[in-house]
Amino acid sequence: MAEKHHIAVDAYKPLSDQTDVGHNRWHEGIDPIAEVEQGDAVSFETLDALDGQLGPGSEHADVGGIDLGRVHPLTGPVYVKGAEPGDLLEIKLLDIEADPWENWGFTAEVPGFGFLQDIFTEPYLVHWQLVDHYYAESPQIPGVRIPCSPFPGILGIAPSESLRKLTTEREQNLIDEGGTCLPPDATGAIPGGAIAPEALRTIPPRETGGNIDIKQLTPGSSLFLPVHAPGALVSAGDVHYAQGDCEACGTAIEIRSVLHLSFKVHKGEAERRNIRFPQFSHSDYFAGTEIAVPRRFYATTGMPIHSDGRNADGDLSLAARNALLAMIEHLESRGYTRQQAYALCSVAVDLRVSQVVDVPNFIVSALLPLDIFN
Repeated sequence: MAEKHHIAVDAYKPLSDQTDVGHNRWHEGIDPIAEVEQGDAVSFETLDALDGQLGPGSEHADVGGIDLGRVHPLTGPVYVKGAEPGDLLEIKLLDIEADPWENWGFTAEVPGFGFLQDIFTEPYLVHWQLVDHYYAESPQIPGVRIPCSPFPGILGIAPSESLRKLTTEREQNLIDEGGTCLPPDATGAIPGGAIAPEALRTIPPRETGGNIDIKQLTPGSSLFLPVHAPGALVSAGDVHYAQGDCEACGTAIEIRSVLHLSFKVHKGEAERRNIRFPQFSHSDYFAGTEIAVPRRFYATTGMPIHSDGRNADGDLSLAARNALLAMIEHLESRGYTRQQAYALCSVAVDLRVSQVVDVPNFIVSALLPLDIFN
């Protein structure tokens, strides 16, 4: 008979005050805090993505003092018995309880972070009141109700030593070439000690999952990850009450939660099928139809054309940027400020790749569901 396991955290303390329940870096040497059998139901209590640095009494200016070294306190890791390198781990999402402590969430625009960080340089904070598992509303963005559609922003497993070293090398090469990435940094790392200077940061998703921010991973979904370390070493956190398919400003509706999962090991399947990256499935609508298939919407489009008229060749990032900027202008026409509009895009607007064949102007569309307005 399957057993039930509950991993508790103190929702009012930072991870540094309870290091026995989690970590904020990825490393194969982090000791598991629990061992479970396949099929066991496991409940993970999780802290919010910023490790409690903001609260219901926080103001806009507080966002400017965020310590990014503390982001993504994760609950775990959990050792899944029978999981070995080459296997495919199926993580089944059973249920998510949204902040049972205070029914509160937030969206923050952190200077120097987010898709449009060069434009939105001032700190901004949206407080959300969570009305059970129905909707969230905010005095900072009046006239809007965001339907509840929770999912874990981070759900991942440990790398092997060889994959961790390969990841460190390739990301450093990217930095050396002028790209953007966060290298290993012991500042604020949990655990500390010898692991801290070589452990991977949690910002980017990788082969092992992690910060995937896929809003379709709601209860009823399965996430499939290729196993690299014995026991897989599963960790979770950064749960979102709702998010648009973009999370443009760098945060969704961020919450604490209780995340209910179970595990199944498909022996040798990752190696046999050459599965390198996360895959996922769902057997029904992943959310209510007003989210999954909006009945009414307004959409803007973007193409890879710079504001001065120069054409880029199939640049989807530029197309997405233009679609978002056009949507922000549309929301301004509805009476919202630019910062309100940016936050609203992050939690409710879906970026869709409309086509990638009509060279050079690929199209990204930004869809705004109109039923969120009351």
